[in-house]
Amino acid sequence: MTTLTITGPLRPRYDTILSPEALAFVAELHHRFAGARHDRLADRMRRRYDLGNGRDLAFMPETASIREDADWRVAGAGPGLEDRRIEITGPTDPKMTINALNSGANVWLADLEDATSPTWANIVEGQLSLYDAIRDQLEYTSPEGKQYRVTAERTPTIVMRPRGWHLVEKHIEHVDRAGLRLAASASLVDFGLYVFHNARELVARGRGPYFYLPKLESHREARLWDEIFTFTEQTLGLDHGTIRATVLIETFPAAFEMDEILYELRDHCAGLNAGRWDYVFSIIKNYRGRGQWFVLPDRDRILMTLPFMRAYTELLVKTCHRRGAHAIGGMSAFIPNRRDPEATSRALERVAADKRREAADGFDGSWVAHPDLIPTARAEFDAVLGERPNQLEKQRDDVHVTARDLLDIRSAGGEVTLAGVRANISITVRYLDSWLRGIGAAAIDGLMEDAATAEISRSQLWQWMHQDTVTVEGEPITRSLVERLLREVVAELPQPEGHRLLEAEEVFRTVALQDEFPTFLTVPAYTRYLVERPEGIPERVEQTAAA
Repeated sequence: MTTLTITGPLRPRYDTILSPEALAFVAELHHRFAGARHDRLADRMRRRYDLGNGRDLAFMPETASIREDADWRVAGAGPGLEDRRIEITGPTDPKMTINALNSGANVWLADLEDATSPTWANIVEGQLSLYDAIRDQLEYTSPEGKQYRVTAERTPTIVMRPRGWHLVEKHIEHVDRAGLRLAASASLVDFGLYVFHNARELVARGRGPYFYLPKLESHREARLWDEIFTFTEQTLGLDHGTIRATVLIETFPAAFEMDEILYELRDHCAGLNAGRWDYVFSIIKNYRGRGQWFVLPDRDRILMTLPFMRAYTELLVKTCHRRGAHAIGGMSAFIPNRRDPEATSRALERVAADKRREAADGFDGSWVAHPDLIPTARAEFDAVLGERPNQLEKQRDDVHVTARDLLDIRSAGGEVTLAGVRANISITVRYLDSWLRGIGAAAIDGLMEDAATAEISRSQLWQWMHQDTVTVEGEPITRSLVERLLREVVAELPQPEGHRLLEAEEVFRTVALQDEFPTFLTVPAYTRYLVERPEGIPERVEQTAAA
């Protein structure tokens, strides 16, 4: 028997999502796949240990036959995914859901991961927003009385992003095969609840259950997802291949296994995405102790035109198109400011240049974080695609990327400024304050910051301190320097009602100033601050599924 126990409070309509039947399905997912999840996470730990001890990433000789076989292809786009030229991303609260569906984008990445602070309310009510939106019954009235409704004649195709393999849902517990009570896998909870409630409804409406898979580090992790998809289709009575996934290549190890990831998911795969901000964070995390060769400059100087980033994106396009998969470009996080036309004009010029380069390189679509960016981004892809839904026919036979090219981090230069140090401190603290207040996508200094960009900021600080980096002004980046700047930054920040700056500062010290490097800043912060254990819950709700 596999048992799920809900320990979070049950609020109005939560039983719509946390129904006995849905929980039984999620329990069965845990029974069948939770052990394999733990094995894959153990693989990650071993790889990080090897990298920290001097082993470099490389294309695997044992999978060369997959890379060299020119004949296999992936399933490709499902209904409603043929044209993905503009995808908007965002959290799944009712207001943001309605805004995304009215945005005019081709696809909406409904994000339960980096753009969502994983409070119990955000997770369950985000599922409710999706449930209602898919059934054309979502409405929202703000506290100020403003009403929001979906008015678009054609809404974007929804692609839901569950939380990554490394995350847990501490408001749901399961008992493993050894009898231990453990927090549920956030991935299995998010995926299981969404697919159970919505897969058949989506198919009936001419689309399908589509997913973005985050933080994958290997083809073995992709194989696990494929096994889950196949089991789900069999259990829910769906045709094999109904579920489609787009994998974010946003970890450094995954860049060396793109072909293999596509191959493992080939019956369910629609494409790959260049998740560039998490990719940068992954480079820092995996090579943080390997010397000055791997030290990156100020965050705002890590551009997509750098040689090692060009190698990554061009290899992604080449790999995708060779296999019939969509290649989706990275995020434009600029936020237009209607009160500052000059700044907005400069931002839109940068967005246009970014999307122009991606379209010319062969990408089939790209991401934006704000609806006002859609016309600018669409114009660049329309100029290349015209009436075509994609450019899968564009083979990048001119691209020849080696492991050395991907590892050429030194090509970025390593210049760090005091302003860059201060900016990273400020961004991390302000983002954490937002995240602790339940807001996972925060507008900071004209950019939409999420967990990925905050991770870059705090991990750079850790690396600079531990690699004895000196700023261009001649200032050694030490813990005492960062402590001093942290005090200055916090003292200058406004403290509106409900702020969480004290807790944000405490989390910052944990994830940036300790000798040990937490692999994700959200893990300790979630456990310490976001898990609800309110008194007065009438009972623990159990759902048991036969093993």
